[in-house]
Amino acid sequence: MKNKRISLLRSFGVIGSTLSLLLFSLSLSIAQQSVPIAPTLGPRIEAAKPVVEVPPPESVQTDITEIEFDAIVRVEVDTKQPNYRVPWNIGGMGSGNGTGFLVGPNRFLTNAHVVSDSRLIYIKKVGDPKPYKARVVNVAHDCDLALLELESVDEFGAAFSGIQPLFIGGTPKLNTTVVAVGYPIGGERISVTRGVVSRIDFRAYSHSGVDNHLAIQVDAAINPGNSGGPVLQNNQVVGVAFQGYSGSVAQNTGYMIPVPVIERFLKDVEDGEYDFYVDMATSVLNILNPAQRRALGLPNDGIGVMVADADAAGSAGGTLKTKDVLLSIEGHPIASDGFIEIDGERVDLNEIIERKFAGDTVELEVWRDEKREQITIELKRFIPYLIQSNQYDKQPNFVLFGGLQFQPLDRNLMAAHSISDLQTRYHYTYFSQDELYRKRPQVIVLTEVLPDSTNTHLRAYAHKVVDSINGKKIRFLQDVHDALHGDHAEEGYEAFHVVRLLGEGRPLVLERKDAALAHERIMAKYNVGFDHFIEEPDILQLDGILDDPEEEDDSDAEKKDKPKEKAAPAAEQKKAA
Repeated sequence: MKNKRISLLRSFGVIGSTLSLLLFSLSLSIAQQSVPIAPTLGPRIEAAKPVVEVPPPESVQTDITEIEFDAIVRVEVDTKQPNYRVPWNIGGMGSGNGTGFLVGPNRFLTNAHVVSDSRLIYIKKVGDPKPYKARVVNVAHDCDLALLELESVDEFGAAFSGIQPLFIGGTPKLNTTVVAVGYPIGGERISVTRGVVSRIDFRAYSHSGVDNHLAIQVDAAINPGNSGGPVLQNNQVVGVAFQGYSGSVAQNTGYMIPVPVIERFLKDVEDGEYDFYVDMATSVLNILNPAQRRALGLPNDGIGVMVADADAAGSAGGTLKTKDVLLSIEGHPIASDGFIEIDGERVDLNEIIERKFAGDTVELEVWRDEKREQITIELKRFIPYLIQSNQYDKQPNFVLFGGLQFQPLDRNLMAAHSISDLQTRYHYTYFSQDELYRKRPQVIVLTEVLPDSTNTHLRAYAHKVVDSINGKKIRFLQDVHDALHGDHAEEGYEAFHVVRLLGEGRPLVLERKDAALAHERIMAKYNVGFDHFIEEPDILQLDGILDDPEEEDDSDAEKKDKPKEKAAPAAEQKKAA
């Protein structure tokens, strides 16, 4: 049986192995603080909302002189990339370029990975050497799209007067020709390449590393620098170039973000804020075996997939149950392989969720206890998966004390420190699947020990998960700072800082007086400008899902005080199970 995830925001195949097929983002990432300014969409965007019928295969982009090249711009960026190994440092500098195009009054669409971690952004138009300073208006890392604007409204009016935004078209048919326009390989002059639509399917988006969305494969030459550029057919935008395979894996295989994803992004940011993709966070099993269908009381009609698990933090948590069978979604029958039919095309049932926004509902017909039920689910963002997602536009969070460096676990941290500790890798890999976030909403790791006389022989503890400090359970990075700087002390060890790590019988111990004196010495020795940076984590949005630490402590105490009961006979144990 094939196990599927109703989740465009979680790609479980990404974690652990890339199968040697590494998708690469096509230009250097840069980032800038998003400016919450509601974009005013131009009439050409509004006109593009209805579904636009793509002409038959013989009608293709044959005359490139018809293309509105003035609406296509070169995006130049300077980067400031964070340093997760030395989090108080400013990080490395870099630069790169991508492509963008005009979609409305002072609104340019490009890829998120083009402007991620940006320090400066400049836009250049065709035939104009002057760089125009730009900034990020909205960015969506989960679907690799971003909106830019020129900082000066007057400069936009002077430089782009009379230039029409590009039309947003529809989804091209297979085996039809498309044209990719951009500035690949750092070129100063615009480039045009032609190719054929080879496949339309759900694919992993390499920018976040965990998100799956609809993507279109083309055999046009798409190279670094093409990122964010329009892919055209009949003078209409049918996609945004964004990633491809390296030459050692596949030849002439590039991907573009299709119109449904583009339109959803533009619709989402109309209010000035991006609300992210929603997610049912429910794993399902195909029901193809006739015997299994009889066991569930289902007719052998090829309809339905069985719920394996509905994550508590997902939209369906507490509503869908294991062994429920999903028969239809929004009135579309669900085939036993997880596909539905929309407009004559068989697509993954996730396509229905893809078209929804935060706060929308989805109607499901469910087979439960051999009866049909109608269930309505309100959709929301799924947050626990972020631990496995590439993070951008953020400064690394950390606490440094007495040479001990503590950081919250995420994908960036795992890569920067090359963590191989099995306990830490377990928390990273199964954080969502085993609902580890209930007990540890932030998994805090001792990532480094800066050598000093006060912390000798402690480097062997690095890369392990922190369980408690001075008797205080560590659930968030803020707990680390509070435990080390407050009046917390483990009973019987009041003169020491006691750090207990998961999987370690022996605690890590520092003398309080020595640690306080050593802290200033260590900061000076290692040129540490500040000893902590703590932001409120997104996981706090899971109201009512996280375990109560006080109740947990009480239950632990009861377990310790409660005498052990005599084990029941084997026969009784089996009956109880």
